Amino acid sequence: MTRALLLLRRRLVGSVFVLLIVVVGTFLLLEAAPGDAVDAYIASTGGDAGMIELLRHRWGLDQSALTRLATYLWALLHLDLGQSVTFSRPIRDVILERLPNTLLLMGSATALSFGLGSALGIYAGARPGSFRDRLLSIGSLALYAVPGFWLGLVLIIVFAVDLRWFPIGGIESIASGKTGLDRAADIARHLILPVSALGFIYLALYLRMMRAGMSEVWRQDFVLAAFAKGLSRRRIVLAHVARNALLPLVTMLGLQSAQMLGGSVVIESVFSVPGLGRLAQEAVAARDTPLLLGIILVSAVLVIVINLLVDIAYAFLDPRVGASEAGA
Repeated sequence: MTRALLLLRRRLVGSVFVLLIVVVGTFLLLEAAPGDAVDAYIASTGGDAGMIELLRHRWGLDQSALTRLATYLWALLHLDLGQSVTFSRPIRDVILERLPNTLLLMGSATALSFGLGSALGIYAGARPGSFRDRLLSIGSLALYAVPGFWLGLVLIIVFAVDLRWFPIGGIESIASGKTGLDRAADIARHLILPVSALGFIYLALYLRMMRAGMSEVWRQDFVLAAFAKGLSRRRIVLAHVARNALLPLVTMLGLQSAQMLGGSVVIESVFSVPGLGRLAQEAVAARDTPLLLGIILVSAVLVIVINLLVDIAYAFLDPRVGASEAGA
């Protein structure tokens, strides 16, 4: 427990600087882009020079970039993300409405890809070079090469349009009035296709990593010693080979969190899931810089938290790593 707390403290200190770099870098990149929220608003609704000047003053766009950056950083110190230009509401409230949907999509896809991918990797790597090993390796490579949006569209056409097994999109039935377990079942039914489209891509990655890791572990001396002791092959695979091959997958779980979040943007657009991905798309279209900054900041915090949890889990799985990190 002490090692985990020391590791957590070191990671938290570094995370503050990471968030500062993300916020400042994103702000400067958005400032370098042509146009702003006023241009997007006038282009869609029309207006004269007086309205343009009024909107720029109301939204603070008549100030210099450094002044607005300093004001934004000072507001962040007070946990204030500002007001959304598009929704005319506090950004914190807008994000909190969409965040649970993204977390549900990401969490379900991660559980599917990591759980099923590692299980299939163990099944393939239990007998290297066998027919099932070659079949799963080829299948995972083909699945990993498929773009997520294309897989999502195929799932919609086959299972939602042709077979009518699942809804085409959304997070739940509109105005259904369902509550409790009925609502949970309705949400789960809506999430099956988007979770499958997002999770299957990373499932192939975890399968290949687990299979490759087991191939390396099979050649270790302790595996030969386990055979010499007369242990069953099933016990050797589960207790020795798979356990040691699992560590790289835990590391990859943290590294893939950012890509999983980025992939959810596409999947949310394909399946019309009201999450952070679609919200970011709306913010970009409206040039709502404060909202986009808030989304990126929350996404960065989410990725950092996931990596912190992965680091702690890795420290418990491999005490040598935890001890070296805490003592550094």
